[in-house]
Parts: sequence; structure tokens; C-alpha cells
Amino acid sequence: MTARLLIVGPQGSGKGTQGVRIAEAFGIPAISTGDIFRANISEGTELGVKVKAIIDSGDLVSDEVTSELVRDRLAQDDAAQGFLLDGYPRNVAQVGHLDEFLAGRGEALDVVIELDVPREESISRIAQRAAEQGRDDDNEEAIARRLDIYERETAPILDVFRERGIVAPVDGVGSLDEITERIIAALEARGIERVAV
Repeated sequence: MTARLLIVGPQGSGKGTQGVRIAEAFGIPAISTGDIFRANISEGTELGVKVKAIIDSGDLVSDEVTSELVRDRLAQDDAAQGFLLDGYPRNVAQVGHLDEFLAGRGEALDVVIELDVPREESISRIAQRAAEQGRDDDNEEAIARRLDIYERETAPILDVFRERGIVAPVDGVGSLDEITERIIAALEARGIERVAV
């Protein structure tokens, strides 16, 4: 049984935390683009050097370079039986890159978990996290700008996956454990089985 999953939700939806929990429950690696970028930069790989130069110059990493890094990560042995992607694809162009890569291996995504969190809830969670971590870059204006980018660039990928019938919407408001249980129930309802512990 494979589990090729993608978790999508606005900033502050808790997708990073839930992604790690779900990956553990189903015995697959959680693959976040942020982690891939950091790993490649710290290991000084050829791609890492490229990414560091882009980030240092204040630019966004292109779809092509991001897709190359994700393909490299998905080709590793631990992702052979499945994976949970977080933060990729972040736009419709990247969906095309992922489709092409998976199709080349005779694979496709099984389920896209959509964490549904109202905008006000996202803003209050990010603001709370910023206060706890002493981050002043997470002011309301910056948060609103990031949510606008999510709604403009990332939310449309859900329409692509809805057409394929693979989106599992999950209410992202509640305790961490409640949300984890909802996601697991949604995945099991679609035939994705948890690993026996």
C-alpha cells in the first residue's frame, strides 16, 4: 500500500505540524520544501549552492529549481512507498512538474489533504506564534500579504486536484489531536492505511 500525499493550507493552518504527525502515522517521510532547501544548503550540494545564491540575493527560488530539488528528494529510497509533500507544489506550474515526474515513474498523488482554516484564524495563530517566538517580521501587514499570495497562487492548485477527485477537505480548527484524528479518518476513508505500530 502506498500513500503519496500532499497537505495544503494557508500559513498558520498548522500544515507543517500536522504533516509530520500524518507522515509518522503512515510510515512515510514528510517532505517540506523549506527542509529540502536547508538540507541542500547545509550540505553544500550543487543545488544547495544555487539556492543559497538565489535566497541571498533576495529572490524567490524558481519553479524549475524548486522542482529539481523535490525530484531529487522523491528519488531517495525512503520515499519509494510514499511521501507527504508540504509546500510543494505551491502553484499550478509546479503541479505540472510534479505530474510529469510521477507519471514518469507510473505514479500519481493519492490524496490531497486540504486544511480548511478561516483567514482570521490563520492571522491570529501566526500573530500568536510571532509573539511567542519574538518575531517582528510577522506583523499583520506581512501576514495578510502572505495569505494574499497563498490565495492567489496556491489555492488554485486545489481546483486542479478537485477535478481529479482526490481532495480530502479537513476542518483545521480545533486541538492538534482533534485535527490529526480528522485527517487520519479522512485518509482511511479513502483507503490509505496506517502503519501498524
